[in-house]
Amino acid sequence: MIVPPNGYAAAGPPESPTDWLAYLYGKLTDRLPDMFRYAEYYEGEHQRLAFSQARFKAEFREVFESWRDNFCGLIIDSATERMVVEGFRIPASPGTDTEAREFWQRSSMDVLSTAVHLDAMVQGRAYVLVWPGSDGELSIQPVSAEEMVVQFKPGSRTELEAAARFYMDDWGRQWVTLWTESYVYETKLGQTEWENGTKAPNPVGVVPVVPFHNRARLAGEPYSDLANVIPIQDAINKTVSDALTASEFAAFPQRYVTGLEIVEDDQGNPVEPFKVAVDKLLQAEDPQAKFGQFEAASLSNYCDLVGLLLQHMSSISRTPSHFFLVNGGTAPSGEAIISAEAGLVAKVRERMRYFGESWERVIRLCFAFKGDKRADAFSMETVWRDPEYRTEAQHIDALLKLKQLNVPEEQLWSDAGYTPSQISAFREMRREDAKAAAEVQALGPQPEQVGAVGANAPSESRAARMAAKAPQGNSGNASRKINEKKR
Repeated sequence: MIVPPNGYAAAGPPESPTDWLAYLYGKLTDRLPDMFRYAEYYEGEHQRLAFSQARFKAEFREVFESWRDNFCGLIIDSATERMVVEGFRIPASPGTDTEAREFWQRSSMDVLSTAVHLDAMVQGRAYVLVWPGSDGELSIQPVSAEEMVVQFKPGSRTELEAAARFYMDDWGRQWVTLWTESYVYETKLGQTEWENGTKAPNPVGVVPVVPFHNRARLAGEPYSDLANVIPIQDAINKTVSDALTASEFAAFPQRYVTGLEIVEDDQGNPVEPFKVAVDKLLQAEDPQAKFGQFEAASLSNYCDLVGLLLQHMSSISRTPSHFFLVNGGTAPSGEAIISAEAGLVAKVRERMRYFGESWERVIRLCFAFKGDKRADAFSMETVWRDPEYRTEAQHIDALLKLKQLNVPEEQLWSDAGYTPSQISAFREMRREDAKAAAEVQALGPQPEQVGAVGANAPSESRAARMAAKAPQGNSGNASRKINEKKR
């Protein structure tokens, strides 16, 4: 944990870099407990027999310590796996923007973008920094909300006044950086005194950080998708813990014997007469002894309660119930599965609307660093992969119907799920196919060309033979006889 130096306290609007760092670090530390808690629930590190009594923990720690029945990860992953950025489109130019895709691929964002969506949905927020890397090339760097914090301008929900990153590397060295519109302030590597930093001008005049907020309200903070799920997850953990304990103590049929003399040891303590087990036989010589058995406890009530809680979790998180197997393990098919996943697809599309706007700001920042006029391309659109799962036959049939509406082929390729790189390759392949077809046509027999008058005229002897030749075709016998008489 990074500890701010003694004596740093900000009162009123920050003025100096150290005031900004103290203020922003205070905001960050206030949020860390909740973010750590959400991360633990996503990873399934929250159980640890938290709902068992002390004696049960002592008895079953080695048995159930590694047990997990966590659905929080399923709820998040079912949404993030459907959010895939394919590229960026500027209406003034056809297809997706090539240079934007170059920024994207250079920073490996086709993989790292999923981590940004994941953190934003788990912890409520994530950040992306646009800044030149160690090699001088522009880099898009995802940053966890556990390390970065931003401050919006008064009255604005989009324009940033400042941003700071507090990072500690594996060797315990602190990295602290502050960005404002006018300057960038950095402390020396491993320096714990924030006033000993260096200030440099901001080359783009804006804070180069883009927040990814998960459905922030106008007057509220972004929230995690697990906020309303955690109480139900706790109830499920409690119920299953009780079921596991009952399976140990009450699910095994208990046997009893009456009319049997109780044997005591030297200290007067009763001695257990039998070692009850599956492979043991109970017998007694006393004819008055009678054996019996208590009915084993049923665990079906626990199963019914867990099923009810899962239905509530499915409704609140808009995750299809068949993901939780609450319908007996039978998954729907065909139109039924499309209907069952309608709520999940709607939730994913809503998140794509929020995150898409942030990705567009990231790409505009990249163009701003390059001095490109597309830094003001506010009509830019993020191209997402279709989040709805359909059979290949249904998908292609829908695209063929769209083709009848004269939808351009390149758009149909994109809707079919092909990446911008594949679409670019398709265009090149089509040019090669057209070139090859032209070469093949040039090698075939050429039709006789008729040029100027007399250019292809037959010779006099050939013309005489052609005139003397009898008419061909179906002119009739009368025409041939007339021709023979003239000879």
